Amino acid sequence: MTEVIEFRVVRPEDEEILVELFQGINDPFFQPHPFTAAAARGIATRRGRDIYAILIANDRAVGYGILRGWDEGYEVPSLGVAVRNEAQGQGFGRLTMIHLHAEAARRGARLVRLRVHPDNLRARRLYKSLGYSYAGEDRGEMVMVVALDQYAPGESPRDRPP
Repeated sequence: MTEVIEFRVVRPEDEEILVELFQGINDPFFQPHPFTAAAARGIATRRGRDIYAILIANDRAVGYGILRGWDEGYEVPSLGVAVRNEAQGQGFGRLTMIHLHAEAARRGARLVRLRVHPDNLRARRLYKSLGYSYAGEDRGEMVMVVALDQYAPGESPRDRPP
């Protein structure tokens, strides 16, 4: 069976999909906001420059990603990503991040940052494999950054060779 993958910025009609996805995420390290129906409604209907996105595989939301900070005036957005529990280990986190990187570059960002708990070894390995490097500490977590110069403006991950 061929897997059909779609990455998209959350839109109002995605509220129910987001609620269902939030119910499937149980990540003690990634809690940027409550994973509730009320939060899903707010995200689906929000306006602003920050990005909230979903990765859909075969008609089921499997990944969630955010790029935040632009609405507060930061030049470098902060990235966050989570994958539904039963879909972990299948490359969806990596794919969500690659799409978020391309979206950030398309919107003019040169760097992306993130925070990761020192004990979250799986995430740290993923981030390092994507080119992130250590840039300090914030609130007891490691700060890592990646340059987006490998993405041409307007380029999609689909346009790049594997």
